[in-house]
Amino acid sequence: MSDDVVSAKNATNRQETPAIDMKLEVVVIPVSDVERAKRFYGGLGWRLDADFAVGDTFRVVQFTPQGSASSIHFGTGITSAVPGSVQGLYLVVSDIEAAYAELVAHGVDATEVSYRTGPGQPAIKGRDPERRSYNSFTSFKDPDGNAWLLQEITTRLPGRVDAATTFATSVELEAALRRAAAAHGEHEKRRGGERDENWPDWYAGYMVAEQTGQPLPT
Repeated sequence: MSDDVVSAKNATNRQETPAIDMKLEVVVIPVSDVERAKRFYGGLGWRLDADFAVGDTFRVVQFTPQGSASSIHFGTGITSAVPGSVQGLYLVVSDIEAAYAELVAHGVDATEVSYRTGPGQPAIKGRDPERRSYNSFTSFKDPDGNAWLLQEITTRLPGRVDAATTFATSVELEAALRRAAAAHGEHEKRRGGERDENWPDWYAGYMVAEQTGQPLPT
């Protein structure tokens, strides 16, 4: 059997074999002052999960952003990376202006909200006037210079989310309900103002389609 046939057969077998879930759990952040970093990330309102030390040579601190399934680690003896060298860490939010206001309220020097009309395009001041997903941003740095970017996403690109729909926080669910309510209002207008008695079904279909990147109902 030729190598090409073997490779094709192996590729087919890999596609047919169910993939094992590999969920991103932790990202390591290099810092120069553990206590300062702990005060900063705690000041953001992030959840402190752990602070373990073994003598003077090892310490790991874990924080988790609100609503996130992944966490960050920093400490002593856990990375050789230069403090401040981690750039472009993404945080996804459903309302970029509310997220910016919350950062400022916590004393963070966040950049003004801006948007881009497409990948690689110049930044324009303010939130995308059409509220398109993936287009609006703000950013901040921790005391060492590790850089975080917040991106507003309400509708995922097709295929980016499994069929199961989940909301990490009540705030995220409330925002999704408000978007569904606004869209449903337009739906009723198109029906001549007739009340839609099946609005719960419509809401549910809209919210699932929005989160999984499927065509939205009209």
